[in-house]
Amino acid sequence: MTAVGARAAASYVARMANEALVNKVKAIVAQVRDKKMEEAYAGYCALFSSPDFRTYEPNDRRQALKLMIHAKGMPFQPAPYVVEAHRAAIEPLTEMVSVHNEPADYEMLGMCHALVGNEQGAMAVFKAGLAIERERNAQSDLCGALMKRVSML
Repeated sequence: MTAVGARAAASYVARMANEALVNKVKAIVAQVRDKKMEEAYAGYCALFSSPDFRTYEPNDRRQALKLMIHAKGMPFQPAPYVVEAHRAAIEPLTEMVSVHNEPADYEMLGMCHALVGNEQGAMAVFKAGLAIERERNAQSDLCGALMKRVSML
């Protein structure tokens, strides 16, 4: 993790309200910092699969999901443990999309689908998020990001 990445992770963790979640994410971030990537992604997988994860506030869940999904430097061919962690994020993100209808959640869900090899699902999710964001603010950075993701698939 770069110095910029470590600062971003610390910023995300600082915004979380739930102490148990903060402690879990701090442990994962420490593993990333120590270059223990397989352990870190196993931690993400366990966190996102945990029934407790769904009890946390939506913004806290978003921050934890963003740390993994928007991580910089993802290799073109991610390791199987990276794929499994993203697969574990699909269920809680699907729930968040259906309950909160936030375009940023659609983007993360689409990114997870794309990473696990479900490009058709990713396309559908990106297009749905793009339609919502265009209605809200067609000039937003998120709208641009979603358009770019759609064009890349």
